[in-house]
Formats: sequence, C-alpha cells, structure tokens
Amino acid sequence: MIRTFQRPIKRIVVKLGSSQIADAQMRPKTEQLYSLAEQISQLRKTGIEVVLVSSGAIALGMGELGETKRSMELAQLQARAAIGQAALMRLYSELFRKVELKCGQVLLTWDDFDNRGRFLNARHTLEAILVKGVVPVINENDTTSTEEIKFGDNDKLSALVASFLHADLLVILSDVDGLYDNDKKVYDEIKDITPEIEGMAGGTKNIHMARGGMKAKIDAVKIATHARTSCVITGGHIKDVLVRVVKGERIGTYFIEKKEKILDGDSEHEFIRSHFKNSKGG
Repeated sequence: MIRTFQRPIKRIVVKLGSSQIADAQMRPKTEQLYSLAEQISQLRKTGIEVVLVSSGAIALGMGELGETKRSMELAQLQARAAIGQAALMRLYSELFRKVELKCGQVLLTWDDFDNRGRFLNARHTLEAILVKGVVPVINENDTTSTEEIKFGDNDKLSALVASFLHADLLVILSDVDGLYDNDKKVYDEIKDITPEIEGMAGGTKNIHMARGGMKAKIDAVKIATHARTSCVITGGHIKDVLVRVVKGERIGTYFIEKKEKILDGDSEHEFIRSHFKNSKGG
C-alpha cells in the first residue's frame, strides 16, 4: 500500500545533514551524493523541482585540514566553514554536471528571514534559479554568523525554506531510518506531534560531525507541517530514497501537513519569524 500525499508533489526541499555529506574522517561521501544527484535528475525530468539544503561545510573544511575533532571556538568553526563551503560546492558542481544539471549556491542567515525585504528577495532569487532548471544548494552562511550554527545543523533552515517556497514536501535525510518508537520500530505515519512523540526524539551523539539530532528534526517538522508542507524523515543511505519517497513508498516516517489556510504576505513572514524566535537555540 502506497502513501497518498495531500496534494501532487511538484516541489520538494531535501535536507542533508553533515553525516550525509562526510564520513568519520571528514571525507566526502561521493558515491552516495552521486546517487542523490542521479535521483534529482530523474525527478527533474518528471517536472518536480528540487531544492537542496545542505550542511557539511564545516565537516569538509575539517577534512581539507586533516582534522577529525570539531573545535568549539567560533572563529575556528567559521574558518573551516569558509574552506569547506568551497569544497562542498565544487563537489556538488562536479556531481550535477555528470547528470547534466547545474547548481547554484545560496547562503542564508537569520537576517534574511527577519527583514521582510530580504525575505522577499531570497524567495524571488530562489524562484528565478528554479525557473532556469538549476538546483539551488542552500546553506547557512556560517562564515559570518555570530552564533554557532544558529539553525541547528540546518534542520530549522530547511523548514523555513520549505515554508517560504510553499514546497509540497520536505524530505530530511538522516543516518537513521525515521523516528523510532519504544520498541525500536519506525513510525510509519504521524498526524500530530504530541508530547509522547516529542519524547521519542533525542539529540545527536556525534558531536564532531553534527548538531541537533532528532529533536531538531521534529522541531523543523512542526514548522513545516504548520505551513502546509508534508514531511518525511528517512535514511539517506537507502537506495533511490528520494525517488521512492516521492512515488509514495512507505519509507521513513511521514508527517502529515496541517490543514490551516496557507498564509500569505505579511502574515506569512510573521509566521516564519515567530517560529524561528520561539525555537531559537535548538
């Protein structure tokens, strides 16, 4: 039995955490990322637009410097983000070229969501990139952020992007197969995020690679589903995972979107700002 989404899937946001980009030695997972590029190419050919929200700059920056232990100093993290972001985009450019696609880098900060003019400009820029058939690759601008990874390894960032682009689906690719219950079984479908569901979500154990864990992902899902974007949390290692999720295969945990009216204009901007402020620091 396949899943039935609330509406046709025409635009998806795919979030990749650092553990999907680099291995324990901070080397890029080239084979897995190439498979992802191939899947995005397949989806594009069926008329589905794909936006990537990709972590991994700090991890790849550490790899470029031969490091495996993450610094706790802001300036050191920003330096590695600057080094790694160049490596990350070079990697994406090479992989997408192999599947006859182009990609474009978009770096965002909280100010791009806080200021209405910048909010609208970011949306218009992304829409213009998509119209050209190019895959936007979004990351937080860690090089200039004044706090360490404000968005929680980009989980919240992916939800905010999905919200302001009115995406039909947010797919969060993780190193686990979904949200597990007490019996270590993956929840197939969740309609409401109750305190019990939130209690199943923990933080990350891999402090040198990522930040946030399942708790940050659930916080992101709450934002996206209230903006009428369905969500799936699933394992990035699963073969053809994106194509299979979009086809409705019951992979990972599916979070059903809320049915509130889609916000627009100033109310939409305030919705996004308020959700970031209410969950800041996660």
